[in-house]
Amino acid sequence: MTERYAVHMRKAVHVFCAGHFITLSDTLCESVHGHNWTVAAEVEGEPDPHGMVIDFILLRDQLSAITSRLDHRMLLPTENRLLQVTTSEGPSRRAEVTVQFGDRRWVFPADECVLLPMVNTTAEWLARWIGGELLQAMTDRGQPIAGTLRIEVDECLGQSAMWERRVTPR
Repeated sequence: MTERYAVHMRKAVHVFCAGHFITLSDTLCESVHGHNWTVAAEVEGEPDPHGMVIDFILLRDQLSAITSRLDHRMLLPTENRLLQVTTSEGPSRRAEVTVQFGDRRWVFPADECVLLPMVNTTAEWLARWIGGELLQAMTDRGQPIAGTLRIEVDECLGQSAMWERRVTPR
């Protein structure tokens, strides 16, 4: 007989509203648009001596801190070979982020953007980034995740992507 223990968290507080666009091919880029993204986390592992796979409250709070950094922002990838993303001082001396794709150009206030180290701001890559941030945050708080971490990012009701990493205990 095999047993499996997991904690699954999908809460209203783990929703963020953000704009983005993705390159669909070398010659095609979406228009700027936004989603109310919903994030869920699942941690699979062995219960500790107190019967917990992970501390629900700590998991909730760390995931909330990560999603709040993305809320009401423009999400921009910094590793897309087709996009030139630069930050400079604008005419009003306020920092701006300029994005260039071929002959298309967008300018955003820098303080309203999150520059993310990924190729595209797809649900798949956002799930991976959020998962990495969550792994680091839990470790920094003395509660490293040991087992499997799954992050699901839903960009609209019923359309989601999932990332998973198996973490071995140290």
